[in-house]
Amino acid sequence: MNNDDPDEALLERVASGDKGAVREMVTRKLPRVLGLANRLLGDRGDAEDVAQEVFLRVWRRAGAWRRGEALFDTWLHRVAVNLCLDCLRKRRDTYVAQPPDRPDPGPGPDAGIAMREERDAIKAAIDALPDRQREAIVLQYYQDLGNIEAAAVMGISVEALESLLARARRNLRTSLTGGQP
Repeated sequence: MNNDDPDEALLERVASGDKGAVREMVTRKLPRVLGLANRLLGDRGDAEDVAQEVFLRVWRRAGAWRRGEALFDTWLHRVAVNLCLDCLRKRRDTYVAQPPDRPDPGPGPDAGIAMREERDAIKAAIDALPDRQREAIVLQYYQDLGNIEAAAVMGISVEALESLLARARRNLRTSLTGGQP
């Protein structure tokens, strides 16, 4: 057993069919997976679908997990990111005459218009980033992954991640300040 991976023992229990371990895995990991998917997709329903598929894959592949090659959490994030990217690709290929009605997930009108406008501006700026820059920003700032772990999730070097983050920050600053330095 790899003592560096805090999830390995739990993953072994999942692989052995322990239903309690499956529940514990979902309880531990669902908030982060759902948060990642929601931030990358911007749609709660799609994020929930992605999270469900992530945990189905964990359950199906727990016995085939290649211990020692990567941390389970890194693999879990990579699966979630890949499923989100697949979902985004499908969206680009789907055209509808009128967008569906969706309830506003934000706070009520009395919660502060300025805060909502700022949040919306940040979300729009992040959504406008190229996919890889958005992925790097979300993994680092919203999923709280360090450079090494985020680079592993994205399958790139730490230097490449840092370059993506620098470009993303520069693009965000330009977008949020209206082009002012």
